[in-house]
Amino acid sequence: MEIDTTSLDEYLAEQGLDGYAVYADSDDSTQRYLSGFDAPDPFFTVYTPDETALLTSGLEYGRATKEARGTVDRTSEYDYQSLREAHESGVARAKLQAAFLDAHGVDSIAVPETFPVGAADGLREEGVALAVDSEGVVDDIRAVKTEEEIEHVREATVANEKSMQACEDLLDAADVRNGTLYYEDEPLTSERVKTEIEVTLLEQGCALDETIVACGVDAADPHNRGSGPLEAGQPIIVDIFPRSKETGYHSDMTRTFVKGEASETVAEWYDLTQEAKRAAFEALEAGATGADVHAAVCDVYEDAGYPTLRDDPSTETGFIHSTGHGVGLDVHEAPSLSPRGGELEAGQIVTIEPGLYDPAHGGVRIEDIAVVTEDGYENFTDYPEVLEV
Repeated sequence: MEIDTTSLDEYLAEQGLDGYAVYADSDDSTQRYLSGFDAPDPFFTVYTPDETALLTSGLEYGRATKEARGTVDRTSEYDYQSLREAHESGVARAKLQAAFLDAHGVDSIAVPETFPVGAADGLREEGVALAVDSEGVVDDIRAVKTEEEIEHVREATVANEKSMQACEDLLDAADVRNGTLYYEDEPLTSERVKTEIEVTLLEQGCALDETIVACGVDAADPHNRGSGPLEAGQPIIVDIFPRSKETGYHSDMTRTFVKGEASETVAEWYDLTQEAKRAAFEALEAGATGADVHAAVCDVYEDAGYPTLRDDPSTETGFIHSTGHGVGLDVHEAPSLSPRGGELEAGQIVTIEPGLYDPAHGGVRIEDIAVVTEDGYENFTDYPEVLEV
C-alpha cells in the first residue's frame, strides 16, 4: 500500500531531523502503518525521505522481506549476540539500534510519544539526537485514508453487520419469562450475546477484544460493557467495533434494541437520536469541521429540551459524549467530531454516534461509519434501524 508521506518529509525538514523511528510491535498503529509489517514482538523501524528500513530478529526476517514496506536488516548483521554478551540488555539494544541507524545514514530522529523511555534514553547515550513528535504528524497522515484503506474498512463493516444480525436474531428468537429474556431454556445474558457476536466475527475473519451489550441501567453509561440477564421492555445498546485479522483495520457500529414494547420515553429518544444522526450527516463534508458536525447534534437535542455537555458541562444525563471519531488501524483515532474537532478532509473515515442517557430510563445510541468526501460522505453502514424486536 502506497502512503503519502509528504507532510512527514516536510516535518523532518522543518525540525532538521534525518528520520522518524518507531520501536514497538505491530499492535502499535504507527509501527504497522510505516513499516507495513505485522509482528507480535517489538521491532525497530526508521523512515527517511529516501527509504523505510526495518531491523528484525532472524525469526521475522524472512517474512518481513516479503511483507514489509521497506528494506529489512537482521540483528545478526550487527553482531547482536556479541553485544548481548558484553552489555546489559538495554545497553546492547541501544548499541544495536544506533548501529542500524548509522548504517542508514541517520544521526537524528523524531519518535512518537509512545516510544519507550528506556529505548530513547539508550539511543541518546549512544549519541543519537532524539526529539519527541508532540504534533502527532503520523497520526494526521493516517487520518486520511487511501482507497485501499477505505476498502479495508468497508470490508470490516460488512463483517460487522453480519455480527449485528446474529445479535438481533438471538434477541428475536428469545422468549420472555417474568420480564427476563430466555433462549433455549436459559436466561439470555449479555455474555451469551457477546459470544454470538464474537463467533460470527471470527467466521468473517475479524476479532475484537470486547464489545458492548448493555441493558437498562447499564445502557445509561456509554462505555458500560454490560453483564447479566437481558430484560424485556428495556433498551439494549449493542456497540460492536471489530478489527480485520488480515488487514488490521476496524469498523464500528451501534444499534439499540428493545425486546417487546419500548417505553414512551425510549421511543421518543430513539426518534430524536435518528434526527440527530441525520443532522450530523447533513453537516458532514470536506471543509466542515468536526465541531460543526458535533454542534448539529447538540442543536437537535437542546432544541428538544435535553441537556448536552455543550449546554451544561457538568450534566450526567442527556447527550454526554462527542458525536464521533476517526476509525482505521485504531478504533479511536483522528479526526474528532467534538467541540475541538478541526477541519475535515476527504478520505477521513468517521463514526456518527449520537445518543441520550439517563439511569431512570437507560440509554439509546445509533452509530454509522462513513468516509468524508469532497461534497459530503459515503455511509458504509447498510444495517436497518429497528428499535423493537
